[in-house]
Amino acid sequence: MLTALLGKDAPNLSPSVIGRLKSEWEDEYRRWQTRDLSARRYVYVWADGVYLQARMEPQAECILVLIGATPEGRKELLGLQTGMRESGQSWKERLVDLKARGLSIAPDIAVGDGALGFWKALDEAFPPTRHQRCWQHKTLNVLDKLPKSVQPNAHRDLREIWLSENRAAAEAATTIFAEKYAPKYDKAVDCLLKDRDALLTFFDFPAEHWTHLRTSDEIDKQFLRQRAIYGERERPRGEERRVGCKRRQASYSFLAGLRRSRAWPFGGRGRQASMKCS
Repeated sequence: MLTALLGKDAPNLSPSVIGRLKSEWEDEYRRWQTRDLSARRYVYVWADGVYLQARMEPQAECILVLIGATPEGRKELLGLQTGMRESGQSWKERLVDLKARGLSIAPDIAVGDGALGFWKALDEAFPPTRHQRCWQHKTLNVLDKLPKSVQPNAHRDLREIWLSENRAAAEAATTIFAEKYAPKYDKAVDCLLKDRDALLTFFDFPAEHWTHLRTSDEIDKQFLRQRAIYGERERPRGEERRVGCKRRQASYSFLAGLRRSRAWPFGGRGRQASMKCS
């Protein structure tokens, strides 16, 4: 764990130093969770629920993650709290807390997976904010409803939609996809079309931002690292101890990756990325 968070010299730290660092981190996190946001403005927001299973519990814990982009183009970690990914109430508590701490101006657009309870909470907390469904999640959901033999061509056709030069071209590509696959694979087409408008919202924003706004990948790419370490398959009982270690390693890798990411708000390793938002 410490190697993932602090680097190669971490194993040489004494128990007393580790205890002091833990206490400092807890205090820092509490201050960050109650910080004043009245002077902050976020034009774009990404949301996702990340499952971490750091111990041996049968149910993985979900971390609700919010990342915001300022008008100057800096991506910042906006919220990090345990909760239920599909629960509107869990997300509502997070958003209401942000407003109570001074975040009064609604973001222009929010990006996330359609399965999140986030969207209902967002409409209540920030009604003007527009919705953008994550293309990464949507593509996986659509392909899951197609035979494997059809998936490569369908994936290319879906890419034609989100990589279109403008919204009109994307609308045309969507229609072509529906006409091509509906006769045999109506469930896949329904999955795409039910979020048609929300999938194309990003076209109404500056073209140089489309890569950022098409997906909640800023959060997902950290989560994918832990899936690479620990797969989804069931394992015999004899492997449980090793699996538990991999789960812990995966969880710490996620936190370490987030700490090194552009959005990390605390001192040290965080880097801020410029999107040149206008």
